Amino acid sequence: MNNYLLIVFDSCRYDSFLAARPKTLRKLGRIERRWSYASWTAPSHYNLLMGLMPHSSPKRTYASEYYKTDFLKFNERLGGGGIAFESMAPALYLPPFLKRLGYKTHARVSLPVLNPHTILNHGFDSYKLMPKHNDFRAMLREVQFAEDAPSFYLLNAGETHYPYALADEPADSWPKLSGVHGVFKHLDAHAPGGKTRPTPMNARKLAELRQRQVDAVRFLDGAMEELFDLVPANTYITVTSDHGELFGEDGYFGHGPIQHPKVLETPFVEGKIR
Repeated sequence: MNNYLLIVFDSCRYDSFLAARPKTLRKLGRIERRWSYASWTAPSHYNLLMGLMPHSSPKRTYASEYYKTDFLKFNERLGGGGIAFESMAPALYLPPFLKRLGYKTHARVSLPVLNPHTILNHGFDSYKLMPKHNDFRAMLREVQFAEDAPSFYLLNAGETHYPYALADEPADSWPKLSGVHGVFKHLDAHAPGGKTRPTPMNARKLAELRQRQVDAVRFLDGAMEELFDLVPANTYITVTSDHGELFGEDGYFGHGPIQHPKVLETPFVEGKIR
């Protein structure tokens, strides 16, 4: 069986991914434009751990046929055979399914909404929220492979999530978009039924934020070279995003409660390290 790594560049837009002109990631294969099943971090990761990779949105086909074909891809990813959607029953969740196949299962995540107390932790041998939300290289130092069993890792990279900052960048230099920074600390600040005043969009600042996401992808592409040197030869890697991001399109910044192509559009590339 292959070792299998599922790496998620959180909130990364497809066009930001391409604009970074990644070189290392292209070694895995062709970079595809795909579509997430969800527009927010937690439900999207649940879908990914169900085995629902971002889809290619095919035309003129039955949904059931697409699911069948997509799940059969796990035979290549895992290096086994006879794997399909019904193989994951009854939990319909990758970690316990992989444990039944003899895998050691691990997760290292960056975003607090994915913390170990959530339902996402089900079926993992180890699951850790990293001390910093933007230190992919620190994750790599914790990736180890057992000699007597294949390993599965979920790695959630936060560098591509707002504020699109790298680990060595001082926090006081991070951009702070009014009405967004620290939003979870203030969700309950208003009484039910209260109204909030929308923050005006600053086109120049939003363009700078998108460029920061592009720069974060470029950094992660370099860090992937370190990962390629780390993993054993029989390792299959999938790199994608949980969802995209809006940088002012239609007057919106961020992701989640809005239906927009740039929120659901994701990069997707995968292949085996030989």
